[in-house]
Amino acid sequence: MPQKKDKDLAKDTAGKIDLSLEKETLTTNIEKAIYNPDQVSVLTRVARLATALLAIGLAIYIIYSAAFGGLPSWQHRAVFTSVLLILCFSYVPYKKGNQQWHWLFDGLPLVLSIFILIFVYFSYPEVSLRQGNPSLHDKFVATAMVALVIEGVRRTVGLAMAVLVLFFWLYIFIGPWFPGLLGHQGFSYRRMTDTMFITTNGIFSDPIYVASTILILFLLFAALLLRTGAGQFFIELAFALTGRFRGGPALASVLASGMLATITGNGAANATMTGPFTIPLMKKVGYSRNFSGAVEAVASQGGQIMPPIMGASAFIMAEYTGIPYIQIAGYALAPAVLYFLVAGIVIYLQARKQRLEGIPREQLPSLWAVLYSRGYLILPLFIIIYMMVKGYSPMMAGLWAIISVFVLSLLRKETRLRVLELLAALEAGVKNSISTVMACAGAGIIAGSVIMTGLGTRFSRFAIELSGGELLPMLVMIMVASIILGMGMPTVSAYVILATVAVGGLVQIGVPVVAAHFFVFYFGIMSGITPPVAITSYITAGLAGGDPLKTAFQSLHIGMAGFIIPYMLVYKPALLLEGSTADIAIGLVTAALGLVSFAACIQGYLVTGTSLWQRVLLLVSALFLVTTSIVASSIGFMLLFGICLVQWLGRIKQNKAQQDLKSI
Repeated sequence: MPQKKDKDLAKDTAGKIDLSLEKETLTTNIEKAIYNPDQVSVLTRVARLATALLAIGLAIYIIYSAAFGGLPSWQHRAVFTSVLLILCFSYVPYKKGNQQWHWLFDGLPLVLSIFILIFVYFSYPEVSLRQGNPSLHDKFVATAMVALVIEGVRRTVGLAMAVLVLFFWLYIFIGPWFPGLLGHQGFSYRRMTDTMFITTNGIFSDPIYVASTILILFLLFAALLLRTGAGQFFIELAFALTGRFRGGPALASVLASGMLATITGNGAANATMTGPFTIPLMKKVGYSRNFSGAVEAVASQGGQIMPPIMGASAFIMAEYTGIPYIQIAGYALAPAVLYFLVAGIVIYLQARKQRLEGIPREQLPSLWAVLYSRGYLILPLFIIIYMMVKGYSPMMAGLWAIISVFVLSLLRKETRLRVLELLAALEAGVKNSISTVMACAGAGIIAGSVIMTGLGTRFSRFAIELSGGELLPMLVMIMVASIILGMGMPTVSAYVILATVAVGGLVQIGVPVVAAHFFVFYFGIMSGITPPVAITSYITAGLAGGDPLKTAFQSLHIGMAGFIIPYMLVYKPALLLEGSTADIAIGLVTAALGLVSFAACIQGYLVTGTSLWQRVLLLVSALFLVTTSIVASSIGFMLLFGICLVQWLGRIKQNKAQQDLKSI
């Protein structure tokens, strides 16, 4: 019985439940070089130290340039990308799981990356003066850089995206052999070199600019914050707030993982951080392995849509649209709250269906004790919000967030960052950026190819013609394309490609620019929990010991709001806080109620279990509530209220009958 499992949990955990995250030790090269835990040779220790010092040096330069300015724009982007290529081939082996150094597959890319770094640093500004007429050296370096970026993408992101980047690069030359709208006149190698390397339309385009100026600062901030023990604080805070409710560990997982993921900006990485802790607690309370893994996947992946820090894609969106980042975050707030609200409701209804209880209050940490011990660690998040609301740039907000984390860490001994821990955090922040930067560079190649060949314009025209200019069919087409492109690649890559190719078509048929960008942004994120290549769901399935495919489908079940909200953003402007105050308030309430109706329909439970006809009416209610029509929303509300009333009265009648039976 589930109640017995809950009692077993109380017995197994004498006193307070253990909420301690495993402390990360010896995870960076500088720590390994100093302590030498695996007893490697002196040469290996020197190589580790050199790699660590390069990463730390880059981190210091990024912080300095945010405060005082750095290299000229093209040189800054080129040097940053070159250093990340060196670090990529130093940290990530050519073959997954193989830690042995290979003189050809690891050594040659590393040497080429060092050569490119020297070239881009010392050849500026001459290289910029050769725009339109690149030299032979420029062609060689451009070719080497494209090849190294593709290999870096293969190592860090996966083979699928590497093949996609290679295809788009080749498409520049083989386009004349493609039929119809896909064909183009073809371009010379000189033109490719000019676009991909010398200008900022290719490798060094907006994604790399954002990664080298804003994203890297927030990753350094996240690494420093987590080193102070903020991850532990978020876990304890989440359980103190929600642990005692039905399905408490699952609700706490959603809250904790969402809070951490909004800082790290990476769903898969966040799942590996919090999953080993939250998943076992969910299983102990009575949730199945697949459901436990799915909850963690949905929460971790959804952190990328929750302000204030939403990962690289949101910063790139600000660059593409010309809208200040704080305004983008404001647009994202209501949809993100709805996403996590619906996930929480699905979890709560599942707990009621299984008659699960929460963790006993005496087993949980005290909320006030948690806030007193480490509550000050969330102040940097408020500093970020305050500074961006006041009009400061994201770079300046990230800089002061980093400074504030270091200063606040000094307040208590257990959070204080010593010199080695500070250096290790700087190295970890840069190391954590490698996969995202490789994805940004690869996406830059794709975007450059699309711009050169005019594929984006032709795709938009093709989509409009195929959909007949009708909005809904076109949205469905782009949704499918978003999910397919997002399979096996980071959100930032999927977003950049779709923003380049598909957003224009949506805007042409009247979709607001912000809504169009959020539409592809959301589905790029949801691809992480969408079979058959649901990366985040597969990671959490492994942590839970569940079936990967079943966990992925459970993730779809719990995170279904992520597939409905993008359509609501297009059809219901109130979610983007557009219109009068009354319209916004009514729109948000009806949207929330519509998603609740849909959750109850899918879950088959509201106040009690739902019959077939009740589930049909709940679906109708959901469809009516998410429309902009007041009449339709009113009908949807009455249907939901009526079903709640019928189930509530039926439950009272059932309880009375049970009491009468017991009294006989």
